[in-house]
Amino acid sequence: MKDFSELADRARASRKTIIFPESGDPRILMAAEKLGKDKLADVVLPGDPASIKKSAKDIGCDICGARLVDLSARAEELAQTLYELRPHTGLPLEQAREQIADPLTFANVMVRRGEVGGCVAGAMYPTGDVVRSALQIVGKHPECELVSSFFIMIFDKPFHSFPGAMLFAGCALAIDPDAGQLADIAVATADTARNLLGIEPRVAMLSFSTQGSAKHAQVDKVVDATRIAKQRRPDFDIFGDVQLDAAIVPEILAQKAAHFSSEKKTNVLIFPGLEAGNIGYKLVERFARAEAIGPILQGLNKPANDLSRGCSTDDVYKVAIVTAIQAQG
Repeated sequence: MKDFSELADRARASRKTIIFPESGDPRILMAAEKLGKDKLADVVLPGDPASIKKSAKDIGCDICGARLVDLSARAEELAQTLYELRPHTGLPLEQAREQIADPLTFANVMVRRGEVGGCVAGAMYPTGDVVRSALQIVGKHPECELVSSFFIMIFDKPFHSFPGAMLFAGCALAIDPDAGQLADIAVATADTARNLLGIEPRVAMLSFSTQGSAKHAQVDKVVDATRIAKQRRPDFDIFGDVQLDAAIVPEILAQKAAHFSSEKKTNVLIFPGLEAGNIGYKLVERFARAEAIGPILQGLNKPANDLSRGCSTDDVYKVAIVTAIQAQG
């Protein structure tokens, strides 16, 4: 994948329906307008239709292509679904009725019912609320041990030494994953590279050590995670422990660990923990001027993605396109 336009083309080829529970936010409304005009997704905005239309009119936004869903008109029906989804919690029907009044809960129940392809939220909701609602209502995919996240990093400037797209994982959610969890993240992200970006994954398990050059429990974790991931998916090209420079520069890798060498370009970086991952992607975004899209959640039954509360309209637009592609399956 060379640039984001390839993802937009895929979304357009098989349009899916995306719901945005924060339907009063100007950034959401402007992204909804753009998604509709570009024919990339069918947009659903839950809430009070009159209020949504007024908010759009106030900012000069045309959302005539979006479907407005009256929360109150569907509340009882969706509350019943929420009640039936959570028998193990003993959730009373009356409490389900109260919870369904929350647009985020309402939206994720619609995702769970298959009425929409995916949900995008987080412009106003905190990340914890977005992820918790997705886990409780949309649920984990049965084949995934862990819900994790990744960033799509796009290097499309003339000065970029490594043009194209890469996936950075371990940059959000799991603060200090153990070896098994880190292996889960690696396998899930490799699957995502293949299924979402259409690239054959070459996965580097990052550390401050290359092939045992340093001795530490954190290095041992990466070594163990690499072994577990390779055992689980021998069809994937996964190597580690490896330092970042060796992971992406073939000449350095040949010097430090020649047996890891490959003609394939490394396109998936698995960071050993949230601290390294969060700092790493932001360094690349700010200093290298790469485009960072995400975090995108993986491991759910159906797509439900989070936005930063500081997101721009363009951020909403692009996360929605990725969500639409995830909804294609």
